[in-house]
Amino acid sequence: MTNLKSYNAIADTWAKTRTAFYGREQIYLDAFLNGLSVPSPILDLGCGTGKPMAEYIMHRGHEITGVDQALGLLRHASASFPQAVWIESSIENFTTQQKFSGIICWDALFHIERSQHEGLLQRMCDLLDEDGRLMLTMGGSAHPAFEDTMLGEIFFYDSHPPEKVLELLGKLGFEIVIGEFMNQPTTGRDKGRYAIVARRK
Repeated sequence: MTNLKSYNAIADTWAKTRTAFYGREQIYLDAFLNGLSVPSPILDLGCGTGKPMAEYIMHRGHEITGVDQALGLLRHASASFPQAVWIESSIENFTTQQKFSGIICWDALFHIERSQHEGLLQRMCDLLDEDGRLMLTMGGSAHPAFEDTMLGEIFFYDSHPPEKVLELLGKLGFEIVIGEFMNQPTTGRDKGRYAIVARRK
């Protein structure tokens, strides 16, 4: 519940702050979307306000279904992009019968206890079409679960190290298109962040 309350508390500030790409995010998205027919259905798990990730995907002609547990963030998404489907749900509890050409889980999986990550990755795989794509971030180290502050609110973080996630994706039949650090872990607050773009074989 910590992250839900915290994201709702910062929703208005976050909507003003998180509007542009960071680092190589657009390059990751271009690799993720490369070769998909237009329009293709894309699922954005932990979509936030829809900016900038879902916004760019829609600009490229694709259809977005966004899922987030923070209603405050979803209100901004719905107001900005009424053409998309926005669903209030946690990632853990989200269910659907629809299949998708691609799934994004960007800066969201590491807000969930790592003990659930393997099962969530399996569910993402099950929701993908053949040759479906996956784009996600995770923490950059094996550091134990911790809490940290952002915009004055407390958030929970937990993640397998990148090599473990790459191993899990390999077992699920994914080919890694991009796997790289967005920022390296340090001895201080920064536990690192790792980006993956993958494709079902």
